[in-house]
Amino acid sequence: MNEQIRAREVRLVGPEGEQVGIVPLERALQLAADVDLDLVEVAPMARPPVCKLMDFGKFKYESALKAREARRNQQQTVIKEMKLRPKIDPHDYETKKGHVVRFLKAGDKVKVTIMFRGREQSRPELGYRLLRRLESEITDLGYVEAAPKQDGRNMIMVLAPHRAVKASAVAATASRGGPRDRAEELAAPAGGETPAAGETAAAGETGPTADTSGQ
Repeated sequence: MNEQIRAREVRLVGPEGEQVGIVPLERALQLAADVDLDLVEVAPMARPPVCKLMDFGKFKYESALKAREARRNQQQTVIKEMKLRPKIDPHDYETKKGHVVRFLKAGDKVKVTIMFRGREQSRPELGYRLLRRLESEITDLGYVEAAPKQDGRNMIMVLAPHRAVKASAVAATASRGGPRDRAEELAAPAGGETPAAGETAAAGETGPTADTSGQ
């Protein structure tokens, strides 16, 4: 920026985006001083480098505002966990499927865990069929992001909401003033997947989880 630029000549762009052309660096610096603006390198790898006349302080301020607004409107990805038993009671299955539906409608991913005990471990196909049944019953809301996989005594599948479903959840949250997004922004770094409190973020990760298994 300004005197830090080392090129002998630059391709100059005016403050309104107009093309001035290739001019010596000294001439570009003089034009910047004449209009009380900064000479900023916007494409340093070009030959000659492209420089623009701008108010750099104002540019940084506006960029910071845009970044803050983007973080505020960003929906953090929360991964819920739902635990089931391979021989779950039909009523319990419907209840837990209702929770999965609610999570997907809220724009969250869901890690579905089938827990095998005792002799059930020799019948993994029971868990596989249960997961496939659940998958077929939520196809209008989500899809399988991680296919069923055996992990010790458990079988795990990850569901994610369709893009349109998540967009609808983001819009609904924004219309309410975004309290959930704002709380998560303060609680965790932006841009990452944030496990919900009391839940596990992904297969293989450890952490406190509520026991939502079917009895």
